[in-house]
Amino acid sequence: MKFTLSWLKEHLDTTASVDEIAETLTDLGLEVEEVVDPASRLKAFTLAKVVHAEQHPDADRLRVCKVMTDEGEKQIVCGAPNAREGITVVLAKPGDYVPGIDTTLSVGNIRGVESHGMMASERELELSDEHTGIIELPSGEVGQKFTDWLAQNDPAKVDPMIEIAITPNRQDALGVHGIARDLAARGLGTLKPLKEAHVPGQYPCPVSVTIDADAATDGCEIFAGRLIRGVQNGPSPKWLQDRLRAIGLRPISKLVDVTNFFTHDRNRPLHVFDADKVQGGALRIHRTEGGETLVGLDEKTYTFGPGQVVISDAAGVESIGGIMGGLSTGCTQDTVNVFLEAAVWDRIQIAHTGRALKINSDARYRNERGIDPAYNMQAIEDATQMILDLCGGEPSEVVVAGRVPDTARSYRLDPARVVSLVGMEIPESEQRQTLTRLGFRMEGNMAHVPSWRPDILGEADLVEEVARVASLTKLKGKPLRKAPGVQRPILSALQKREQLARRTAAALGYNECVTYSFIDSEAAALFGGGGDATMLANPISSDMSHMRPQLLPGLLRAAARNQARGFAEMALFEVGHAFHGGEPGEQALMVSGLLVGRTGPKDVHGASRPVDVYDAKADAEAVLAAMGAPAKVQILRGAEGWWHPGRHGKLCLGPKKVLGVFGELHPRVLSAMDVKGPAVAFTLYPAEVPLPRKAGATRPALALNDLQAVERDFAFVVDRDVEALTLVNAAQGADKALISDVRVFDEFIGGSLGEGKKSLAITVRLQPTDATLKEKDIEAVAARIVEKVTKATGGVLRG
Repeated sequence: MKFTLSWLKEHLDTTASVDEIAETLTDLGLEVEEVVDPASRLKAFTLAKVVHAEQHPDADRLRVCKVMTDEGEKQIVCGAPNAREGITVVLAKPGDYVPGIDTTLSVGNIRGVESHGMMASERELELSDEHTGIIELPSGEVGQKFTDWLAQNDPAKVDPMIEIAITPNRQDALGVHGIARDLAARGLGTLKPLKEAHVPGQYPCPVSVTIDADAATDGCEIFAGRLIRGVQNGPSPKWLQDRLRAIGLRPISKLVDVTNFFTHDRNRPLHVFDADKVQGGALRIHRTEGGETLVGLDEKTYTFGPGQVVISDAAGVESIGGIMGGLSTGCTQDTVNVFLEAAVWDRIQIAHTGRALKINSDARYRNERGIDPAYNMQAIEDATQMILDLCGGEPSEVVVAGRVPDTARSYRLDPARVVSLVGMEIPESEQRQTLTRLGFRMEGNMAHVPSWRPDILGEADLVEEVARVASLTKLKGKPLRKAPGVQRPILSALQKREQLARRTAAALGYNECVTYSFIDSEAAALFGGGGDATMLANPISSDMSHMRPQLLPGLLRAAARNQARGFAEMALFEVGHAFHGGEPGEQALMVSGLLVGRTGPKDVHGASRPVDVYDAKADAEAVLAAMGAPAKVQILRGAEGWWHPGRHGKLCLGPKKVLGVFGELHPRVLSAMDVKGPAVAFTLYPAEVPLPRKAGATRPALALNDLQAVERDFAFVVDRDVEALTLVNAAQGADKALISDVRVFDEFIGGSLGEGKKSLAITVRLQPTDATLKEKDIEAVAARIVEKVTKATGGVLRG
């Protein structure tokens, strides 16, 4: 459904902006799909006046113009044939975007003459296809906004168009008046009363109308029509053509445009016949027998099946009831006598017939969703008056077949149901006022449904209308009351993390192991245990003499047993407690994972490779993220002795806050545990992950940066034994809020650097959040990065 702002204001007295109207419509359930505001692309253009024009010295078709603008006199080179002294033009200055040519202007040099802007044509401003010359305005002051001039002199060109999506239950919103009613009920303006015409007939209608019995029950409820003789058809007035064009319709003629206007203005499809082409002076509504044909107004031939409702004259079928008229009786520029029809059709048969004939028309779209049956007789009066105003003529009396269907019904308004069904506290007076504004008639607690709302079928629908107008955005989420006997959740935060760790590790392809908490003293000693504090007083066997200090010994034993049986590649994990003492509380929950062998079976394409430290790092970060760890962590050295001294990292929130460790296991440990490498692992400490500040399950809003990130490269010469991680951490600490990422992209050793030196090159990504970075800001951060790295590593910036 499309309409313009000026069209809406014909029904709604409002000062609301287009943005306010669009936002309110979506909130009311009439979702805005598009807003086209022509003024937005023309706001930069101003009016100017040509004070002098002369021939270009080096081009026959160009003229050099002196143009008076709001910034003083400018020189502009123009190739339009009507560029001359004394005319008022539309000026585009350097820096302005011209939509018709998709160009942002700059100061130009045309055949050796500078040009400071451009005088625009209508096509260049996308106002029309006219481009033979520049725009000449009959009035206007220098410096005046072009949009202001259009609003005063040609408002249709800057009239915003709004398109909304209509759900099947809101057929009343298929007319501009229905949309205005919803906005008025919300309080966005005042609904203007409709003007009702009453046109007395001056003679009996010479065209009779009948409805056959087979179409009277579920085909056509009522059919009303009247003859208007002596009309003068022709092009519609400009205001009507502008409105139809703005919503994508092509103006055809006065008579046809009147029916299109009522279709969109009041959701009231109408049809006009050329009365002189109606054979026999009689119209009959009936069902087809099958095999009849008709050439429609779209010039396509349709063959009917049995049981479809049509309108026939003495010559045969001349219209498809409620869907499309026939070409043979259609109005043309030569039409003198017109028969105007307003009917109410059965929605189901309209849908069946339209689907069978594959016709999609505005009339079918509205008739099969439902129109206001009570407006049928008034519609023919209003349309008659409009035809008389535009075309003249003499109206006959109205002929009617059938009767207006009775849609009267009422439902009880229970104010308390708004709370029980929606969960909103709305005063009873506001509920009653809302329904009254929507057209309901209140008698006590009974709400009488208006004829244009066939979707209201019960008390719950009344509640929905009240809540919709009050705005469901005001609805606040409340937890459901727990039923008696249902216990509160008993899992602690640590237990929930344990569940998440298991699920995530399994999803990453690991197989879960459950190993004994007792290990032998030699294995315990490899992992920092094996002391008297964790020794069992009465062990089951010598292989189970001590409490495990880590989970990795059990996983390595499992890996060794699998390798002995021919399984070289495996991914194992375990979640459980490890012990650093024999007293209660001297234990910690850990999550450990072990990768052994290659990433997959041997592959002719070389896709398989040995597992490395980065595989363990990625999996460790994934499990930590699932447990709610912060996204930014530091990676430090200095883990325990069972990790490879140069191929491991600690995941930390600070020097003393260790969330986990990842890396290669020490070759000495693998040899002692009889595991053939490569083998990488990780161990995480769920208890060290900080608890979230908010206890709710609601996720925070996604934060996206709309400012351009900046990357800068640095190369530092450092001692050969300086770790790249030390340099990265130092650079990262230069500005924790602004620096989003630091990574090493190059290492160079030897050459001109000298003995014992190496060059490490890093890329630093700066992501601003408040304002676009300027060069001085970038230089300031770069200076802090150099200072931090120099202090931490003793290196210098490479020249």
